[in-house]
Amino acid sequence: MLGNLGNLAGLLKSAKELQSNMAAMQAELAAKRYSAEAGGGQVRATVDGRATLVDIKIAPEATADVELLEDLITAAVGAAVKRSQEALQAEMSRLAGGMPLPPGLADLMNQNR
Repeated sequence: MLGNLGNLAGLLKSAKELQSNMAAMQAELAAKRYSAEAGGGQVRATVDGRATLVDIKIAPEATADVELLEDLITAAVGAAVKRSQEALQAEMSRLAGGMPLPPGLADLMNQNR
């Protein structure tokens, strides 16, 4: 029975280390920027590692057609968010030692930020 307590202590230590590593990774990712363009560069969106929009650039010629501009903004922001989520997933996989992660775990991490 005492052997099981040793395993539990080791598991708790590993969990605390993983939690600490995750917090550091979240802070590191929050400082990173991920950009994407749409419309041949007419719209450029930038998000941080938390998938929060931090900047958007719109070329003056893109403003002639409002409906097209809306579509370009949506596309650019969506692509930038996807890049951010892919980076988060890659970092989480690295922290987990290459073990496959359950689907949606990156989304859960984004909700907890």
